[in-house]
Amino acid sequence: MKKVKIGLVKANPNNPRVIKDDKFKKLVQSIRDLPEMADVRPLVVNQDMVVLGGNMRLKAMKEAGWTEVPIIQVNWDEDKQRQFIIKDNLSGGEWDWEMLANQWDSTELADWGLDVWTPPAEVDYGLLDNTGLENQIDELGAGVRKAIQIEFEPQDYDEAVELVKWWRQKGAYVGAMVVDHLKTMKDHRVE
Repeated sequence: MKKVKIGLVKANPNNPRVIKDDKFKKLVQSIRDLPEMADVRPLVVNQDMVVLGGNMRLKAMKEAGWTEVPIIQVNWDEDKQRQFIIKDNLSGGEWDWEMLANQWDSTELADWGLDVWTPPAEVDYGLLDNTGLENQIDELGAGVRKAIQIEFEPQDYDEAVELVKWWRQKGAYVGAMVVDHLKTMKDHRVE
């Protein structure tokens, strides 16, 4: 590993992964808060100083005002470079959400850039008048949508995302469509 002037390192125009908006701001903040992270995860560049791994970190380092960046320079053929660009960005594994919820501070996790679930504001139902209590509770929940996580096989994930986007653009409520389909499947299930 060595450090070089940031202007010598070139962003890769063929990098298929981007971080936008709020997540990019979180990355910039994480680099400001823990700059030592870059020394243990240097940018990976080819012989032409084009980034193979760390494009978004390079952009964030520029945003944070860095003048030098740590790099590891590799001498790989074109095929190996292309493989690395993709493989370096594959998300391996899954978060253990229960462990995160029970053993980590959600505010810290959010500050560090992890998208965490935040519980809705608690409602003190004791303040409600007992007269028409059910109607008042129903009114409190009107229009509130809840989410569940649905698992997909890796080969189906991209198509599922596109289908959900397409239906949402058409104004459909995808949750109701899923529930209707699951009910139908259950009703026609052979025991």
